[in-house]
Parts: sequence; C-alpha cells; structure tokens
Amino acid sequence: MEITPVPKTAALLLNHLKLAQGNWISGEALSRQLQVSRTAIWKHIRTMKTEGYCIDSSTRKGYLLREIPDLLRPRELREGLKTLFIGQGEIRYFDQTDSTNLRAKAMAADGAPEGTLVIAEEQTQGRGRRGRNWFSPPGAGIYLSLIIRPDILPQEAPRFALLTAAAVAEAVREITMIETRIKWPNDILIGGRKLGGILTEISMEMDKVEYMIIGLGLNVNLAREDLPPDLRELGTSIRMELGRHLPRLPLVRRILERFEETYQEYQRQGFASIRKRWQTFTDMIGRTVAVDTMGGRLTGEVMDFDEDGYLVVREHNGVPVRIFSGDVSFI
Repeated sequence: MEITPVPKTAALLLNHLKLAQGNWISGEALSRQLQVSRTAIWKHIRTMKTEGYCIDSSTRKGYLLREIPDLLRPRELREGLKTLFIGQGEIRYFDQTDSTNLRAKAMAADGAPEGTLVIAEEQTQGRGRRGRNWFSPPGAGIYLSLIIRPDILPQEAPRFALLTAAAVAEAVREITMIETRIKWPNDILIGGRKLGGILTEISMEMDKVEYMIIGLGLNVNLAREDLPPDLRELGTSIRMELGRHLPRLPLVRRILERFEETYQEYQRQGFASIRKRWQTFTDMIGRTVAVDTMGGRLTGEVMDFDEDGYLVVREHNGVPVRIFSGDVSFI
C-alpha cells in the first residue's frame, strides 16, 4: 500500500517534537506555534502513534517524543540526507508493494525525473537477476529503486552495476566497519555469504539510454531463522554479522550519498577510477570460477574486469573470454 504525503501541519509538529530533544513541550505552546487548535494537535499526535512514533502524553506537561520508528519514510529519510538531487525530489514510499523496480519503471516511463526514489518496507515479488526472487520481509531490509537518466550509450550500461556495487560496499563498510566484498557483477558479500544484490534495468531510445533503474536489496536486520531454509547457509545480514540491530535510515542515507558521489565522478572522469575502487572490494582475480551464461557454462581463471565492466576469464585452453553477464560460482 502506498503511503500518502504527510500534511504540512503534521510535519511541522513532528519537527517541533524533535527540536525539543527529549523534553516535554506543552500542547498550548504547540498550538500557538503552529496556529492550529489543541484538538488538531492531539489528532496528529494520535496518528503519529499509529505510525510507530513513541510519544508520551500528559495533561499537565504536554507531549514528549521518546522514539522514532525504524521506518524509511520520506520525511525521516530526507532529514540529514546530503545529496544534491537523489532523494530530494519525489520519494514514493510503500509499506508493501510487489517490486520497487516495477514501480520505478512505470514512473520512469511516465517521465519521472532523475533522482526519483521508490522505497518499500516489504516486497511481495522482489526481483533479482535472471528472474529470481529476492526475499524481502517487512521492516528488516532495504528495498529501493532509483531512477537515473545518464547520457550514455547502451554499451556503457554494464558499468553501472559495478559503480553501484562499489558505492554500496563503501557505505556498508563506513556505517558498520564490517569488511565487505563484491562478487562480479553486483553481489555484496560478507564472509562469502550474500548480504545484498543489485538489479539494473535500462530503457533504450535509438542508440542511447533513455533511463536506468538501479534496484537494491540489502539484508539489514534479519536473523538467521528469518531466512528461508535454502538460504541460511548462503545469505547473511548486518544484524547477524554485528550481533545487534542496526537503524536503517543512516545506512540508506549513506548509500544514496555514496551513489551520487560515484555517479558524479563517472560523469566527470569516466570509469577508470571507479573500476579501481571496485577492484579493492573483490578477491576474484586469479581464482577459478564457473560462469553460467545465456550461451552455457564456461570455466577458467579470472584475469581481470575490463574498462567496460566485463568479466575476463581465461579458459583452460588459454583463450581469454569477455563476459557481459552471467552467474559466477567459485571452484
């Protein structure tokens, strides 16, 4: 279900409660500052409580904001978000949706501008690469899709999976201090287990990219038993690695900030420096892998990741092969 925009009075009220910094603020003072009745204040407070905000009420003292819910609502996300355009325009928020990528594609086709963000607390049909499902339980992960409109040729599009993976890996490391790794092209790993994945989809117009959807699924506060049995040995979450719950909002903000910084670096300087950053997060070079592609399976030693973001594997006959897309497993 899509969440409707917050009324201006409710947003201002919440801001006043936050500015009080854990102190009581009277209903009379709020009524005077916001120029609405005390009954209106009480109604907005009641609505906020149903949304998960922990607010104490007292007939003598007024109201006290004790806790902000770990929800990725637009008004909370924008607070402290240090970006120029990503997340600064429309943020379409759902407490539940089928797929954020599907929603973002529909919005992009209708002309939604670059930087538009779709974010959900739960996906019922979360999508991964090659048509796979992405497990998306409520309130435990980050499920978002971003619309960008890069001025690039279609053959440059594979670079954006690596660009996004580098930005996400850096953000996770900065917020959690956990050693993250990347498996080509776009799997985020911790200790060999999958923490998250990236799905990039493009729409082309003649020989140019019209828009691109950058989709991210990241396991944040899942416990081991929350994962389906067939994923428990393959997947992990930040909570499993840290041993504690992690607030999601600071991590989402840092991911968006890192992506925008990396995207702008690509626009200014090209892919070379980003490729080097991406390579610092991978330990694949020199390892023997099997790669399942649309044309079948090949095995060989990873030689490099080239300037277009392709995987370069040397087969057993010594011939190097450039791979545009595929599933990699280590041998």
